[in-house]
Amino acid sequence: MSGVSRRHFLSLTGSAAVAAMSGSAHGAMGPNDKFDLVIKGGDVLDPSQSLKGKRDIGIRWGMIEAVENEIPAARAAKTIDASGKLVTPGLIDLHSHVYPYGSAIGIPADELVQAQATTTVVSAGDAGVNNLAALRRYIVAQSRARIYAFVHIANNGLSGFPVAELYNIDYAQVDACAMALAENPDFLLGVKVRMSENVIARHGLEPLKRGIKACEMCGWPAKMMVHIGGVETKELMSEILDLMRPGDVLTHAYSGAPNIGGVFTNIVQDGKLLPAALAAKRRGVMFDVGHGGGSFDFTVAEVALPAGCTPDTISSDIHVFSGNSPGMPYLPNVMSKFITLGLTLEQVVAAATSTPAKIINRAPKIGTLQIGAPGDVAILDLVEAQTSFVDTRNNKREGKLLLKPVQTVINGVPFGRPYQAPFAVR
Repeated sequence: MSGVSRRHFLSLTGSAAVAAMSGSAHGAMGPNDKFDLVIKGGDVLDPSQSLKGKRDIGIRWGMIEAVENEIPAARAAKTIDASGKLVTPGLIDLHSHVYPYGSAIGIPADELVQAQATTTVVSAGDAGVNNLAALRRYIVAQSRARIYAFVHIANNGLSGFPVAELYNIDYAQVDACAMALAENPDFLLGVKVRMSENVIARHGLEPLKRGIKACEMCGWPAKMMVHIGGVETKELMSEILDLMRPGDVLTHAYSGAPNIGGVFTNIVQDGKLLPAALAAKRRGVMFDVGHGGGSFDFTVAEVALPAGCTPDTISSDIHVFSGNSPGMPYLPNVMSKFITLGLTLEQVVAAATSTPAKIINRAPKIGTLQIGAPGDVAILDLVEAQTSFVDTRNNKREGKLLLKPVQTVINGVPFGRPYQAPFAVR
């Protein structure tokens, strides 16, 4: 095995094992060597490299080997013709629910690939300590799409949905959560907590405090993902923001959901952005969209964005219920809504590639098309047509650009069969 021990070889998978047998995947290509796959003629947009323009992408042994103006057809074992299409790094969905069978709302990550062009997804608190091992063993290990996760501060995660997991605060076990983080630093990103009144009742800041304590106890810099939307009081929203640390993620940042009493208690109150929201943004709290079936309101975003709280990441909060809601929170569609709100194409692509890659500590390995990165590529159609977009409170806005997924490549392998013309692999 050319100096590679059997034990080491068995610890590798896919292209890594091939590289171990054959030498470095970055070895110089000989004049007669072929790329395993060439994506030809697409309009490449890679914010991680400030790269924009027509390029061919050559993939060998599962990794990006070349990004060039033109790669001769004779150098390609297989080709995807992406002429006239937008080509980006594979999309990263920072907030999704991809734990079927173990969570009440999960969708298999691989079933989302062709609908979202996602090559990496993050499970946002589907699992707590009690069902985390099954998520890792039976879901993550068998998925072609990469899956990382925030573990829920509640031991039962979202398995009891729609019954609220934190009406009983005793489910929030700090020591157990910290132990799970300590044992899974390669897979977990931190702790998820849902801070809506209909989830935590009258427990105030206590669930968030417990999540932060678990992060601080685990031995590595774990992050919080904090769900908002209809928190108990107006004052509590500012207190939540004040407690969040640089690098923590505020998800459903533009929620317009009211609390149980019908009061609007999120980052925009009485038509104005909370000072605590802007302060949190300025000290490095990451603002995530998390659209979902009830957590995105155009009227909130239209106040927050010009006031300085633009999204760092655009995510779907896709699950079995939200996927069938009028807002259609599939990731490219959510990205399109933010183009309608005034973000550039480059900004929305960055918010679904290079920025989430940094948040999950996987940059520059994913969320990029740089040489040596995994061969994760999204091919999208940028449709110029009048399109009506709907938020989760039935507000409508008209847009002129719509992103639609066409083909997704994961680790150099086109996802889904059969391939449909004109994107046939030949």
